[in-house]
Amino acid sequence: MDMSGPPILEAIELSKSYGSRLALDGVSLAIRRGEIAGLLGPNGAGKTTTLSIISNLMRPDRGHVLVDGRRPETDRRGLGRMIGLVPQSLALYPALTTRQNLWHFARMQGLSRSAAKQACGRVLEEVGLTARAHDSMHSLSGGMKRLLNLACGMVHRPPVLLLDEPTVGVDLQSREQILQRIRRYARDGAAVIYSTHYMEEAERVCDRVLLIDRGKLIAEGNLEQLVLLGGGKPRMELTYRGALPEARFASLPNVREIGSSGEGTATLEMESLGKVAEVLDGIRSLGVTVIDFSLHSPNLSDAFIALTGRELRDQVQ
Repeated sequence: MDMSGPPILEAIELSKSYGSRLALDGVSLAIRRGEIAGLLGPNGAGKTTTLSIISNLMRPDRGHVLVDGRRPETDRRGLGRMIGLVPQSLALYPALTTRQNLWHFARMQGLSRSAAKQACGRVLEEVGLTARAHDSMHSLSGGMKRLLNLACGMVHRPPVLLLDEPTVGVDLQSREQILQRIRRYARDGAAVIYSTHYMEEAERVCDRVLLIDRGKLIAEGNLEQLVLLGGGKPRMELTYRGALPEARFASLPNVREIGSSGEGTATLEMESLGKVAEVLDGIRSLGVTVIDFSLHSPNLSDAFIALTGRELRDQVQ
């Protein structure tokens, strides 16, 4: 999918306060058709507030949103239907069946009776819930409820899809189904914002990452760019036998010892994985025997912690 065209969704200098607490502080972003943009940040960083403003559930104190180049307040109903929101909390009607839930959301988004009937059948098949169409929402598993939650947000085929933690608490099989469906939806031309705490999901599905912390957008780019911004370098965890000289690894070029878990172990930081053979040869030249080693390439989790200085769920602002 060509993502070089103009953005279909723009947020411009969004700011929002809750009393004395500044939740968003001038956040700007732009998403193009066919793109999955990951919105990442610690708890309380401003992710849900950002999605609530973009989806028109909340008004910013300052700034505005453009959908297809237009402000939602100029055509609140029409532009609102261009956005599908899948909230973290299940937005389902417990007294209704699977199909009835979908029908309600389809009609709420302005689909005619015939179009809603067709859309319900299509999206049930897409998320694998056709066989459970007439079952009550209560009878569905947690994973199936999440799939239905996703289906309700996209039943009207919105060109912009906002996802707030869509895989929380689901089993691996259901998670894979959700991720596959999101990738397919973007390939069909939708713009997707994917808010998640699961770094491995962001690495798998996102074309670009937006990192928000304390209400500010502090970094953005593709996976490689974020890892570089985080300053991460490959690491080697080493187990060896023998006595190391006092200077230890100082004689090895572009290698720095950053830790040890006990006698006969060391963790080394290298400039690149291309240095592995050179490092191993250098260690052997020090008169020690390498028993075992493992390598760790810098990833999105490393970059996240380096850029925010916090674990993913360590505190709420």
